[in-house]
Amino acid sequence: MTGADYFVPFRTKLRSMRSEPFGADPAGARMQRILSSPNFADGVFQNPLGARTRPSGSTLEFAKVYFQKEQRVRRAPAGTVPVHATTLADLAAPPATGLRLTWMGHSSVLAEIDGRRVLFDPVWGERCSPFPFVGPKRLHPVPVPLTTLGPVDVVVISHDHYDHLDLPTIRALAGTDTVFAVPLGVGAHLERWGVAPDRLRELDWNETAKVNGISLTATPARHFCGRGLRNNQHTLWASWAVTGPEHRIYHSGDTGYFPGFQDIGAEHGPFDATMIQIGAYSEYWPDIHMTPAEGMRAHLDLQGGRPHGVMLPIHWGTFNLAPHAWAEPGEWTKDAAEEAEQAAAFPRPGEPFEPAGTLPVEPWWRAVSAPMAAPQWRTTATPDAVPGGEPVVRRDLDVAGER
Repeated sequence: MTGADYFVPFRTKLRSMRSEPFGADPAGARMQRILSSPNFADGVFQNPLGARTRPSGSTLEFAKVYFQKEQRVRRAPAGTVPVHATTLADLAAPPATGLRLTWMGHSSVLAEIDGRRVLFDPVWGERCSPFPFVGPKRLHPVPVPLTTLGPVDVVVISHDHYDHLDLPTIRALAGTDTVFAVPLGVGAHLERWGVAPDRLRELDWNETAKVNGISLTATPARHFCGRGLRNNQHTLWASWAVTGPEHRIYHSGDTGYFPGFQDIGAEHGPFDATMIQIGAYSEYWPDIHMTPAEGMRAHLDLQGGRPHGVMLPIHWGTFNLAPHAWAEPGEWTKDAAEEAEQAAAFPRPGEPFEPAGTLPVEPWWRAVSAPMAAPQWRTTATPDAVPGGEPVVRRDLDVAGER
């Protein structure tokens, strides 16, 4: 050790030893941008509406629910998830209507919009974790290898959590010519992983970047950030509005419900399609993830309060991240869409569809779902619904038995 090394602050040494998957902290000019952001106050980025980012309630109670054997079984598919078999062949021809979406699982979506290809939150890794041996493991294979997907004009990242920002995936994409549109501060991670600074479009909320004829605007979301044990809230989270010459689409990233969806819709909508987070919700973190009912409400807010366009549910089916049953987000979203008379698409992972064309609507998850506990959204019996005023007792919903 040299004399100069002796005086290096201990925290700086720790950061230099931090393993690569944890990314990098913003510094220099990037940190100055963060400090001057209107969304940064009291040393952290602020939500548009107050949100508790740590689980509420008893940790012991949550652990009992999460690790109970019966509940673990319900949180995973009971069989092999049906991945679409001909994704690459289907993508070979351009979309007839100018807009095509391909859900790759979780929040990863390839959007082909007006001749450009936008890849949202690409996660091709086996685990959403900084370690290869622990953490939520993929429940189905990726529909296509990343190396065969073809050129991508823009990669859009919603925030830096491991199930949205994946080191192996970014490393692979860093060797291409794609541009990366990311929220403020997230560029520090990407630069450490080999993305050239001139290929970064790092945006604060309500800032817009133009890439190859399309506009990408970082819009507010109600969530949080961080890739380490010490979460300093120095990277922003965002939803995204993407506009081409003929079409408009929206990707929610991760977010709790908040009234700002109406403002986003008024400014950037209405949208031909929205990609809305409807999974990994829980009563233990109600402010940072939406239930399917809240997701449908958000979609309608974005569309000016009326059914319009197509809703694609995302953030479910691929990783086990919450106590709810594996198939519950799909089943509940389907009910919510029917109740709202809103068109919704339910593709298998890797199944392309055009929002202006025939939508995939088959509840494919039912064939591989374990029985779910009676869904709360279906237990709406009133006291006078049965003789004597007793509530109706619902049995488990065997969705596999309904096929």
